[in-house]
Amino acid sequence: MANKRDKKGRNVGRIGNRYRLVIMNDNTYEEVTSFKLSRMSVYVALSTLFVLLVTITVATVVFTPLRYYIPGYGDLKQRREFIRLKMRTDSLETAINARDKYLDNIQKVISGDYSAGKLDTTTIKVPKVDNSTY
Repeated sequence: MANKRDKKGRNVGRIGNRYRLVIMNDNTYEEVTSFKLSRMSVYVALSTLFVLLVTITVATVVFTPLRYYIPGYGDLKQRREFIRLKMRTDSLETAINARDKYLDNIQKVISGDYSAGKLDTTTIKVPKVDNSTY
């Protein structure tokens, strides 16, 4: 058990050890540059780079026309057509409800089952639909 504890302690201790990364010219063995690094600084740098790349990728897809190439997203023309059809469906539903009330009232009058209190006199405003756009 003491051996396992020592191993963990050494691994934790190694995370702060400093290392030197030296870049040398292969022909002249001249030191071009060197960096002082620790394992923690490498982990932080790689994690930051990963998060940055993911953020740039997501932003590129979300804020550019690339999003239209994602399956299931749809394009702008389809969205406009969907909104137009939804508005038309709503207006047709309102017109059908008004027609149904009208036919119910006529049916009550024809069957003789009418009185001033029983007839549904509420009216539904039917929006004007511009048929030139359909």
